[in-house]
Amino acid sequence: MWSLLPEVYIWIFAAHAHFTNARLTTMAVLATLWGVRLTYNFARKGGYSGVEDYRWQVLRDAMGKWQFQLFNLFFIVLYQNALLVLIALPALSAYQHRATAFGPLDVVLSVVFILLLVGETVADQQQWEFHQRKKQLATAGQLLEPGFLRSGLFRFSRHPNYFFEMAQWWVIFGFGALAATSLAQWTVIGPVLLTLLFVGSTRFTEQISSGKYPEYAAYQSSTSAVIPWWSRRLVQAPTVSEPTAPQTGWESS
Repeated sequence: MWSLLPEVYIWIFAAHAHFTNARLTTMAVLATLWGVRLTYNFARKGGYSGVEDYRWQVLRDAMGKWQFQLFNLFFIVLYQNALLVLIALPALSAYQHRATAFGPLDVVLSVVFILLLVGETVADQQQWEFHQRKKQLATAGQLLEPGFLRSGLFRFSRHPNYFFEMAQWWVIFGFGALAATSLAQWTVIGPVLLTLLFVGSTRFTEQISSGKYPEYAAYQSSTSAVIPWWSRRLVQAPTVSEPTAPQTGWESS
């Protein structure tokens, strides 16, 4: 439901404005584009046919059964669903201040959102192609070295998709702040909590990757964690070698 609910919430505010408010309608359209991209990426990885992110199994193995059930109830079911409401609530600010005219800064935010969306789409595609090649080579008894992606956008950030994802919801907050003509909006809690969620996800993901790939430490020392920036050294393209044992997976490093 992660990729489906936020845009529905924003469309509800747009509907209450009778679809006559340009800012709310723009926010809803942009959020829908975000949802389409994320839903497609989730579906092609098998998310709707029972395939899950490899990190869930790692987390289950680290917890007792009752601990994971509590984690599931309070974090996955309750907290994350609340978060999906909170990241959409800048639409409430836009609705409450819908008399504020749609202006040039709204256009700038719209363009920035589209650029961020394109960036995340490119990062997803690069990661998809890398893992497809990795799976093909594993089937043929070969390994793709290193076992994590560090070219393309991943040369400038270890998690460019995380950066683009968070930034898009900060832009959505920006629309609400523009409508209210002030950045001092309580709805900032949505993008703040989303950012903190990705901070935790980044640490957990990198802990797993560091344990699997000896080369990952060098990648960490040379490449920005989230915000795209110039690498401290030239990153070479991955090479193919014979494995000691086939490996598969969806490592999203």
